[in-house]
Amino acid sequence: MRRNLVLLALCAGLAACGAPEPKWAPDADVAKARYVHDGPKAITLFTVINVKNESGAHSGLMINGSQRIMFDPAGSWTLPKLAERNDVHFGITEKMKNFYIDYHARETYYVVEQTVQVSPEVAEQVMQRAMAHGAVAKAHCADSITAVLQGVPGFEQIKPTMFPKKLMTQFATLPGVKERKITDDDADDNHGILLLQTNGKAPEKKPAVVAEGK
Repeated sequence: MRRNLVLLALCAGLAACGAPEPKWAPDADVAKARYVHDGPKAITLFTVINVKNESGAHSGLMINGSQRIMFDPAGSWTLPKLAERNDVHFGITEKMKNFYIDYHARETYYVVEQTVQVSPEVAEQVMQRAMAHGAVAKAHCADSITAVLQGVPGFEQIKPTMFPKKLMTQFATLPGVKERKITDDDADDNHGILLLQTNGKAPEKKPAVVAEGK
């Protein structure tokens, strides 16, 4: 029982404890932030892993459909220039994607990025379900993502779990999944520097990709 309680706490790893924090950006802000990525329609799972004990600390889901968004349930990542509605961030350009990774990857955590290509219809279904999910309470990152993916064609093997690393393991079984492990030697208190980078006030730096799978 004690082990389960400890593991449940890990999903909140990079964020403070608390209830869901609803946010609802105005329509004009969402429309202004909209970004259409010209790559294949795809679903990407990000898993933040603790370097010391290899436990899962957080899960996030990027969806490239009719636009590219980030569903970051119960996450602490935010940026004023991005429109957010209940843990869904709009305007995920390559720079914002790299910022998301760099925010989480540092000397104490690395990030596993897993991507699977999907049809436009599937991408749109996942995106709509993420936008309809609502704000997520802390420590519920993984199970909120499984709730979004469950029942979607091609994701039938995704089962409910509270644990980011278990979700990562399930995602790895999806046909055609591509995987990267991303590390960074930045200090834990690097968030101020990252904010300057996104505002163009410091040189942008990308974390290192140390391994690619499948």
